[in-house]
Amino acid sequence: MKKINLKEMISSYREQRKRNKKLLKHGTYSMAVTAVVIAIVVVLNLVVQEIPSKYREIDLSSQKLYTIGEQTEKILKNLKKDVTLYYIAQDGTESSDIKNLLEKYEEGSKHITVEQKDPAVSPKFASQYTSDNISNNSIIVVCGDKSKVVDYSSMYETSINYQTYSQEVTGFDGEGQLTSAINYVVSDNMPVLYNLEGHDESSMSETMKETIEKANIEIKSLNLLSEEAVPDDAECLFIFAPATDLTKEEADKIISYLENGGKALIVSNYTDEDMPNFESVLENYGVQPVDGIVLEGNTDNYVSQNPYYLLPNIESGEINSELSSQSRYVLVPLAQGIKKADNIRDTLNISSILTTSDSAYSKTNLKDMDTMEKEDGDIDGPFDLAVSITEKVGDDKETQIAYFASASIFNDSINSMVSGTNYELLSASLAWMCSTDDSNQISIPSKSYDTTTLTVPTADINFWSIFVTGVLPVCTLLIGFGIWMKRRKQ
Repeated sequence: MKKINLKEMISSYREQRKRNKKLLKHGTYSMAVTAVVIAIVVVLNLVVQEIPSKYREIDLSSQKLYTIGEQTEKILKNLKKDVTLYYIAQDGTESSDIKNLLEKYEEGSKHITVEQKDPAVSPKFASQYTSDNISNNSIIVVCGDKSKVVDYSSMYETSINYQTYSQEVTGFDGEGQLTSAINYVVSDNMPVLYNLEGHDESSMSETMKETIEKANIEIKSLNLLSEEAVPDDAECLFIFAPATDLTKEEADKIISYLENGGKALIVSNYTDEDMPNFESVLENYGVQPVDGIVLEGNTDNYVSQNPYYLLPNIESGEINSELSSQSRYVLVPLAQGIKKADNIRDTLNISSILTTSDSAYSKTNLKDMDTMEKEDGDIDGPFDLAVSITEKVGDDKETQIAYFASASIFNDSINSMVSGTNYELLSASLAWMCSTDDSNQISIPSKSYDTTTLTVPTADINFWSIFVTGVLPVCTLLIGFGIWMKRRKQ
């Protein structure tokens, strides 16, 4: 029988106890460190959540879908009145896009307050501001007694996918609609654009109307055959490519309005009709359309192998300074040239907005045209395709005219070919004429979910076609031949 060594057992117990104490000490220390780290992470997360989103988030999207632009930042910075944005959304169904956008508006100004209203909890809340049924995730913008509903559907652009015959969301216009609504409720008056009628003018598309109305400009119709003059509340007169001439009385009324400091957006289109009265309005301000249609001789200035689908130079000026500083294109099909008069009065200031290259020419014999090449009788360029005209009237008034020599520039499909730049130019032109102060100048395009349309000048298409089909294969053959010769010598 083995003897029990009590002394060894006691010694072993003491050593085990020491080891347990040491392990317990290390375990307690590890648990304490872990608890401290977790506490630091929680506190740090809480602190980060209090930092404005513009500092803690980076918008890497090409269209800056999750960032508000400079125009909105400027309007929020200059805001003097308190504005409440009521977000109508059921709990748990909020749109992440709209929530992030509202957060940035609230951070942008101390005068902006965002409140979420659940229609299930407060079903009659929206009826205080509108009699219409509004969609979930809509916003009601309120300032004092004025309000405006930004419906969920207006913040998203959709189009039909003709491959699947289903409707798809293609763009987010939340910022443009919301900034427009804020500007509307804080403004005392809305400028009125009078659209001249009675001469088979071109019709404004719904998209074009929405572009104008988003700038908080009210559109009204005007027939000068029945009106004695352009109304006193007109901020701007719109003459959209009449197909038949004005009467002399109408032209005189327009000239009288302009000479009293009026403003006008004038668009002309090529027509076989004689338009002496319409052209007299333009001639009174030092410009007139050139006969024929402008074609480009420079392949950098047209697209799709069509020399009458012009990519004009965007000149820097008050209207288009932002566009001219970017790598953007304006597409102007079927344009007339604009000729400036040799002798104009000293008070007139005519500035170019869009210009052709020196190689442009105007085809005059369109009925019997059998070639697009320049012929005898064609008019040499360069030409203006759009100009701005100003004239001081007295001490406190100024006549302002934006003149475009193509109605197609304001066509939806043409606009989409340059990713909305044409309508941006329209908005900028109206903001230049219709704004009484900087806060009214709103021209915020929708942010596309789609890939931006790539506009490639014909010169670039020709270069890359030759490079891919000619230069690249020849280089490949030469390199292969060189490698073959080198291996053969070995």
